[in-house]
Amino acid sequence: MSTHPRHELDEVIHAPVRLSIMAALAAADKADFRFLRDTIEVSDSLLSKHILTLEEAGYVRVEKTFVGKRGRTWLSLTARGRAAFETYMDVLRRITERTPLA
Repeated sequence: MSTHPRHELDEVIHAPVRLSIMAALAAADKADFRFLRDTIEVSDSLLSKHILTLEEAGYVRVEKTFVGKRGRTWLSLTARGRAAFETYMDVLRRITERTPLA
């Protein structure tokens, strides 16, 4: 007997905000914190919290730089994060394309 693919979903990515972060970062080499915040429509604190979870999982790289005197935070997926996101999307496709048993 086979197991439903939902059991293979990565719980780190599965939260809606983290899924939104991963999807946005998968579409680019890197993204600015403020751009990401505005794109996925969350507060600074909520974005920071979810980025920390993704960073601790090894999925996101955080780089802090300065432009003049202003700090700037750049985010990007790690190779591990990109692979995890691709796997997550494959599982979603398997769930949504699965033919129900009669």
